[in-house]
Amino acid sequence: MSTEAQQLRAIFETAKDCFIIIDTHGKITKVNPAGAKLFGYEEAELLGQNIKILMPSPHYELHDSYIKNYEITGEKKLIGKGRDVYAKRKDGTTFPCHLSVSEFYMKNERCYVGIIHDLTLRKKNQEEIIELNRQLEQKIQLKTNDLSEVVNKLLRSNERLEKEILERRKIERALRDSELEIRIALEKEKELNDLKLRFVSVASHEFRTPLSTILSSTTLIQKYLENGSLDKTEKHFDKVKYAVNHLTEVLDDFLSLTKLEEGKVKSSPQQFMLLRFCQEFIEMNEGLLKDGQFIEKHFPKKDLELTLDKKLLNHILLNLFSNSIKYSKEGSRIICNVQVVDNQLVISIKDEGVGIPLSEQKHLFARFFRGSNVINIQGTGLGLNIVKKYLEMMNGTIHFESKVNEGATFEIRIPV
Repeated sequence: MSTEAQQLRAIFETAKDCFIIIDTHGKITKVNPAGAKLFGYEEAELLGQNIKILMPSPHYELHDSYIKNYEITGEKKLIGKGRDVYAKRKDGTTFPCHLSVSEFYMKNERCYVGIIHDLTLRKKNQEEIIELNRQLEQKIQLKTNDLSEVVNKLLRSNERLEKEILERRKIERALRDSELEIRIALEKEKELNDLKLRFVSVASHEFRTPLSTILSSTTLIQKYLENGSLDKTEKHFDKVKYAVNHLTEVLDDFLSLTKLEEGKVKSSPQQFMLLRFCQEFIEMNEGLLKDGQFIEKHFPKKDLELTLDKKLLNHILLNLFSNSIKYSKEGSRIICNVQVVDNQLVISIKDEGVGIPLSEQKHLFARFFRGSNVINIQGTGLGLNIVKKYLEMMNGTIHFESKVNEGATFEIRIPV
């Protein structure tokens, strides 16, 4: 078995999510250790069983008809999509999960692979948030009742008018201060709750794409190996390697956002050759281009040795480069200009995409912000916020120019 094949097998065997492969009859042909553990079975117990044993009613009774209907009509109700469902363990208990199903061919036989992510913790977190909100509302109500009681007592008093007015003003100030404190606390609590839920949702989505890339490339590699087309496997091995790296980077991004807020991320400069870095970056990311899109590169003719945090720089450029691809049409041009000027690394990325509305540009680097003209395009709204924080750590800056339907140009400057 080749090193690459061993790596792919290791990914399948060590993945934390459940991977199950079935044939057209619904029989389980492969399951990874995480999948067997999740459902409380030994791996050998599941092999050859119908996948519906892992489903509660009514899907248990209807699953065979799902496959037959798809083979007859070709209508995809779940394949290539994802949805939240409930699954059944060996002991009969059910649990919430997210199910993604893909279709592929192995040895000319149609197969289906399902990726199952346990949502038990997410559901628990949601319930905890609801309970926290309920407790907070109770505290607010108690505080309001206490303040109302104080005001009523003052109104019933027979003290002189001057003293009554003075006391009222004191109570009013206390009331306003208390309401302000409660409002601030409530807003902070809601912000943390929203952030927690958004993290769970975005992370679940962002992990599926590289995992799908790994599965599809693995299938193609196996097909080419069987046909003896070894020359065609190399680019797919590269895709798998890149997808694994990207999966790691996505996880790092979510962890980095929290660590950045806590001041736990530090810049770690290292020496590297600028021209080689730029060429490798473009080569590894050209696969992200849409049909007909191309990169116009303007790199230094002479290679230079720089000392910067290479990982942070890669994160920054990957985000800007991905945005240019995502928000531009097929067949469009992306211009990448790299130079060192006045002891500064200056990199600009220009696209011909949808652009950014002028009235919204001031919010562009806010966490979770997305432009009104890109709501229907997939995205998290986190990338540019992290980019700016990374640049600040490197004493760098970012500037941009953009007009709607005329594209955008982002320029970063980092001292070297």
